[in-house]
Parts: sequence; structure tokens; C-alpha cells
Amino acid sequence: MPQKPFLPVLYELVRAYQAFESYSIPHIRTLGLTSPQFDIVATLGNTEGMTFKELGEKTLITKGTLTGVVDRLIAKNLAKRVACPEDGRRQYVRLTKAGEKLFAQVFPAHLAYLELAFGNFSRKDFENTEGVLQQLKEAFMAANTNFEEAA
Repeated sequence: MPQKPFLPVLYELVRAYQAFESYSIPHIRTLGLTSPQFDIVATLGNTEGMTFKELGEKTLITKGTLTGVVDRLIAKNLAKRVACPEDGRRQYVRLTKAGEKLFAQVFPAHLAYLELAFGNFSRKDFENTEGVLQQLKEAFMAANTNFEEAA
């Protein structure tokens, strides 16, 4: 069977993500957080909070894992649950004052760390890469929609 032309692209996409994680996660640990905790703190920073659904959509954390990560952030006094005034069944997750302070420290520090890896990229490199990644995302979203409609 001949190799599909998209397989090398998938391989490089996965390898790029693995390389990113192997670079990023050890630094996040030096900041006193796990990767999912950092993801939530970074996502909630400079916001009034989000519902669990919104938080799940904006992070790479699955619903089952999200509750446990939020609970651990609450135990560290970095986040809190707040009841939604319009719908008592929904809850918002917000950073506490300590969580906001942590965000103000760790988010810029991690961005500076990530910037070291991107030092040799030009603005055009970023634009081209972003464009190709958006095309890939849109292709998968369209294929998924077509699959769901056919099912």
C-alpha cells in the first residue's frame, strides 16, 4: 500500500507538539504548577471567570480531569467556585486574589521562556505557520461535520 501524502505532516505535527511539551512542562513545574493547572490559571487570568463548559472549551483539559484540577487549585487557594446568579445549577470558576497574583508572575515568565525557543522565527514564519495550522484545523472541523451529518 503506498504511503498517504499527509502521513509525514501528521507525524511532524505530533512530534512538534511532543517537543513543545517536553520543553514547556519542565518550566511550568519550576513555577510550582502542573501543566493542566497552568493551563487553567493562564486561561482564567485577566477574566471574571468562566463556566466549567467554557473553561473546558478553552483549555486542552477533558471534562473528567477538569473538575479534579480545579479542585486542586481551590485547595491551594488559587481558584474558587462562584454560583451563577441567573442559573443556580451553573458555577463559574474564578481565580482568587492569590491566583491572580500567581498568574501575574507565572504567565509572563513562561511566555519569556517560550520566546527563547521561537527566537529564530520571523514574523512571516509565524504568519505562515499560523495559516497552515488554521487550514488543518478547518479541514478537520469540516470533515468532522461531514462525518456527523452522514452518521
